[in-house]
Amino acid sequence: MLNLIWLFLILTGIVVAAFNGRIDLVTETFFSGANEGVKVCLDLIGLMTLWLGMLEVARQAGLIRILARLLRPFTVLFFPGVPSDHPALGAIIMNISANILGLGNAATPFGLKAMEELQKLNPRPDTATDAMCTFLAANTSCIVLVPATIVGVRVAAGSANAAEIVGPTLFATGLTMVVTLLADFCWRNFFRVRRRSAGR
Repeated sequence: MLNLIWLFLILTGIVVAAFNGRIDLVTETFFSGANEGVKVCLDLIGLMTLWLGMLEVARQAGLIRILARLLRPFTVLFFPGVPSDHPALGAIIMNISANILGLGNAATPFGLKAMEELQKLNPRPDTATDAMCTFLAANTSCIVLVPATIVGVRVAAGSANAAEIVGPTLFATGLTMVVTLLADFCWRNFFRVRRRSAGR
């Protein structure tokens, strides 16, 4: 759907430019946008390499495992339908821990593994379970301690203090995660009560 929206915007811009006799502006904009994109990418490479290297050192040093131990009580609370010794919980914990540290590349395989393991517990394979929905909510709204990508974009844009975004990002993502998980928890229990009432 998003691709269709972008296609519509691009085609509309071309048609309007042609109608106004400024088709040269479209070509100029395409080339300048492409050049700017390459410059931003080159500026980001150094910073992203530094952050990813530091995060990889943290991962190999066992920081994700420490975070996983801290998160275990919360995962048991928010995923009551998943047995405490099931591999799905381990994958969920590792995914959230990697996301907290900004390790998106490491988080993705854990997320896929978590969904695969949760599907094994699913009595109705064509319908997402409560645990799947909760995990998706947690994964999407996860708190981020190190917003390396945003800092990198700010550096590339010439920001005087690129790291000042860290505090607000931490606050915003933390608040988002709390609100999302609370909403999921309340919504899930609301429907559980309704299902029980309907069963009676």
